[in-house]
Amino acid sequence: MVAVADPDEGVAADGTIRTGARRDRVPAAYEPVLADAVALAGGSGASLYVYGSVATGTARPGSSDVDLLSIGLADAVMVGQHLAGDTDAAYGYRAFLRHYCVHLTGPDPSAALPAFPADARAARGFNGDLGQHLRQWRQALESGAAAADLLGVQAARKTLLAVAGLVSVRDHTWTTSRSRAVRRWSELEPGLAAHLGQLRSWAERERYPSPGEVERALSGDGIVGTIVERFDSLIGLW
Repeated sequence: MVAVADPDEGVAADGTIRTGARRDRVPAAYEPVLADAVALAGGSGASLYVYGSVATGTARPGSSDVDLLSIGLADAVMVGQHLAGDTDAAYGYRAFLRHYCVHLTGPDPSAALPAFPADARAARGFNGDLGQHLRQWRQALESGAAAADLLGVQAARKTLLAVAGLVSVRDHTWTTSRSRAVRRWSELEPGLAAHLGQLRSWAERERYPSPGEVERALSGDGIVGTIVERFDSLIGLW
């Protein structure tokens, strides 16, 4: 399934993040699903948002997932906690909520948030945890705690989001598009093009990786570690 990029994503005239996430862009085909989700939230007082392609109107009925975020439900306590404080993680959560999430029901903390600059801090808030994830993926692969092919897909998706952050900072733009990130960084570092293309094929599930391919990608000199190094040098890690 090829992800459809948000055509409105970029940098606003004032230098802040711009996206096409809006309530009136949700395709009608998804309204029954959202209505069911709102009904399930009921009178809990929880906040509910939709994000991703459904929020930007680029979803493809029958193939695109409905991505929901809740704050205040029993299984969403950590999300609420992550919004508070001055850490990179909290900053990233707030920027994501403000620019990528469409409010559906309940209190709306995003309404009080300012627009966030499209800069290195936002990129770090979104993906500065890549090094932590790499360590976790390696441990999961070594212990057999997760299937290698699914682990490869997860690693590819997160790593290419980090590459999008690299492109954003390097080119003074703003994108979370994995395809755009692969194209641009392959121009900047042609030696990584084949590896990035491989990650893209996993991220979009054009094919699933073999255990050996995942092991190489996560190895000490693999593509994921290389992107961690680039990210740390240009943007910084948590």
